[in-house]
Amino acid sequence: MDRRAFISGIAGGLLAAPLAAEAQPAGKVYRIGYLAVTSVASGLPNLEALRAGLSTFGYVEGKNVIIEARWADGSVEHLPRLAAELTNLRVDLLCTAGGQASAAAKQATPTIPIVFANVAFPIQSGLVASYPRPGANITGIAFTGPEYGKRLELLKEAYPKLARVALIYNPNNPGSILALQETQRWITALSVKLEPHEFRVPGDFERVFAAIAAKRPDALMTTADSLLISYRTRIVAFAATLRLPAMYPTREFVVDGGLLFYGASIPEMFRDVAAYVDKILKGAKPADLPVEQPRKFDLVINLKTAKALGLTIPQSLLLRADQVIE
Repeated sequence: MDRRAFISGIAGGLLAAPLAAEAQPAGKVYRIGYLAVTSVASGLPNLEALRAGLSTFGYVEGKNVIIEARWADGSVEHLPRLAAELTNLRVDLLCTAGGQASAAAKQATPTIPIVFANVAFPIQSGLVASYPRPGANITGIAFTGPEYGKRLELLKEAYPKLARVALIYNPNNPGSILALQETQRWITALSVKLEPHEFRVPGDFERVFAAIAAKRPDALMTTADSLLISYRTRIVAFAATLRLPAMYPTREFVVDGGLLFYGASIPEMFRDVAAYVDKILKGAKPADLPVEQPRKFDLVINLKTAKALGLTIPQSLLLRADQVIE
C-alpha cells in the first residue's frame, strides 16, 4: 500500500465521517507511552517527529495528549521493565521505536494498542501475522528488506574495486540478524565477501572497531538497528579514520559526514505513525490497520566525504542521487 495513499485515506475517512469526532470525548486527554532502546539524547529526533505528526491531527502535548517516554539507554535488558512501567500507567496507546522495543511492548500487554516504526522484517520476527492483517494489538511502519541488498549494490557501484565489506549488526535484534541474512543473499552476484561483526551494547565499540581495523576491509556497512543508529557520529568518525567508504541505513549518517545513504527516512516514519495513532484513538483496532511499508527510497551522496577519501563517484550514480551534499 502506498504511504501517501494510506495516510490520505485515513485523514479523508475521518473528515468524511462525522461520527469519528464523537469517538473522541470533548476534554479528553490521551496518554501515549513511547518506548525506545536508545538514550533520550540520540532518540529525541524521532520522538519530536512523532510530536510533529500528532500536531497535524490536532494533538497538542499538555493540552489533549500526554506522552510518557521511557529510554533504555542502550540496555536491551531494561526494555521489559520499562514496557511494564508504561502499561502500569494505563496509557491509551504505546508507540515503539525499533524491533526490540516493539517486542518488549507486545510481551508486556495483549490489550493496549501498539504502533511501531523503524522495524525490519516484522513478520519473520513474529511481531505481526501479515502486512494486510497484522493481528493482535500491534501495527505500524516497517522496512521490507530488499533495500539491504540494494545498498550493497550501490556501494559497489560507487567503489568498483570493492571486494570485502565489514557489516556491523546487532545479534540481540532479530531484525538486525534478518538484515544481515538479506545482505548475504546479494554477495555472490556482486562478487563481494561480507564480514559480519557483532555489536550488542555500547561497550562493544572498542572490540568491534579493533576487529575491523585488523581485517582492513574495503568498505563498511551497518544495519538499521536503533541502537547502532543512535551512535552514528561515532561510527562515521571511525570510518573516516580508517578511510573506509561506507553505506549507511539512514540519511542522518551522511549529513554527519558519512559517504552514502540509501533508504527511507526514519524520522518520516515516526511522523507518519501519527496517522495510526489518530485512527486508533478514534476507535480503530490495530489488527485491522495494515502495516505500512516505505515506498520511496532516496539516495544521498556526500561529495565532500568522497573527496576526502580520494574517491570519484561515477556520474551515473550522481545523476540518480536525490541529494548530493557538497
